[in-house]
Amino acid sequence: MEVKREKLAIAAAETDLSKEDFRIRQLRARDMLRGDLGDEDLDKYVEERVLTTTLDKAVAWARSNALFPATFGLACCAIEMMSIVAARVDIARFGFEAFRASPRQADLLILSGRVSIKMAPVVRRIYDQMLEPKWTIAMGACSSSMGVFNNYAIVPADKFMPVDVHVPGCPPRPEALMHGILKLRKMIQEDPDMGWRAGHEAYGTEEVVPEEGQETAINVFRPGNTAGA
Repeated sequence: MEVKREKLAIAAAETDLSKEDFRIRQLRARDMLRGDLGDEDLDKYVEERVLTTTLDKAVAWARSNALFPATFGLACCAIEMMSIVAARVDIARFGFEAFRASPRQADLLILSGRVSIKMAPVVRRIYDQMLEPKWTIAMGACSSSMGVFNNYAIVPADKFMPVDVHVPGCPPRPEALMHGILKLRKMIQEDPDMGWRAGHEAYGTEEVVPEEGQETAINVFRPGNTAGA
């Protein structure tokens, strides 16, 4: 019995087409360098290969794809933060794997864990020593809202320093931190995601107790009114 390996007709046709297309592109590039392309062909060639933008947008794009996080961990969330550089999440796909050991070379501070009142001045000093522009991610419930350690010794991060993105969870998974980093990247590019209120047209649904003299929301009863309870 003789076994022969042959390409399928469709695969062979696609291969031939790709080779032919590549050859055409090579010839067009050669003609462009020689100056042999006509006006219409030259315009089409340029439109296919040239992208125009502003300098500010180009700088923002470069910054958003080359963040240098500080090698800084506070508590248990730091274990989840360390794993984002491993193969499972592979944050290197987005240019964030270069953790810097010095705040002088970092522009992203990930607060991974609880922040005590004793530690807050140290964290603030590290933040002040970082490069400008700089950003901060509060990772986990502790640094966002004190979490399970809701006592006098813990302080949320946004009480003593600016925080750009909060990542909830106790602890949040590495995928959640990556999601927060990608949200921060869109903020740096000045292309933030639409908020849930804008997406669902949910303005006016805030359930807060009004102050004296203010009208209540449609779905909130006045103070002292127990109708519907």
